[in-house]
Amino acid sequence: MKEMNKVYQSDVDHETGDSLYSSVPVSKTLEERILNDYPLPYDSNYTPHKETHFSYQIRTACRNINSAKCDALRLTKVIVVGDVAVGKTCLVRRFCVQAFDTNYKATIGVDFEAEKFYILDVPFILQIWDTAGQEKFKCIASSYYRGAKVVILVFDFSQISSLYNISKWLDDTLKCTESPLLFLVGTKKDQATNSAYKLTENEAKKLANAVGAEYCPVSAKTGENIERLFRRIAVLTFSENILKETTETEDIKISENFVKFNKTKSKKKKGKCISSCS
Repeated sequence: MKEMNKVYQSDVDHETGDSLYSSVPVSKTLEERILNDYPLPYDSNYTPHKETHFSYQIRTACRNINSAKCDALRLTKVIVVGDVAVGKTCLVRRFCVQAFDTNYKATIGVDFEAEKFYILDVPFILQIWDTAGQEKFKCIASSYYRGAKVVILVFDFSQISSLYNISKWLDDTLKCTESPLLFLVGTKKDQATNSAYKLTENEAKKLANAVGAEYCPVSAKTGENIERLFRRIAVLTFSENILKETTETEDIKISENFVKFNKTKSKKKKGKCISSCS
């Protein structure tokens, strides 16, 4: 079993809900995931993300990052929400430490895990926040929603009522987050009968399309689709971050070139430069 970075109560700013990540020691035995290929969704008909490969722009940007040996920490905050006992903690634990235990206690407030990837040779970290589903902890958990770039909406295949409550959880998170990537995840796939599974899945797919989420059924017990889900989350958010960085860099270069161009012209033809800029 691999060691994981942990964030304890003292490592969290309880006013803002942000992790004090710099205070967390990085485990030297951490198993790092390497992604050079683009992971595909569970069902391409039920995802708003139609990319099937890394774009030329992203690959070029990553090569430039590598050649520059940039050590900037790139990370994304992921929150996991849903009704109590739908399997949120089992989902996170199965991915992060490859463990499954039916005797997990209800989450109080939030728990936190971190997982490190190398995507196109660039280090990238997912901060995964496992939030409480109990109503009495809702105010505590919701304070940690701020700044999340991904929301995993979890329902239980054996409890269809948990699917009907997803819209409530989505509304709560959207009050604190700005245009996050959404994933609708059905847990305990192994426990549902075939007829119940098909019925619930049909409803889940409709909901996923309605809210613009990517749909994925999983089983924490067997591990089915767990790795696929988080690899998708990592690659989609990484690509979004790299494109944003690239755009901001290009804007700066354009601005610098414009200033230099005007300075050069102003030395030769001050009058024309002033009239053309006015």
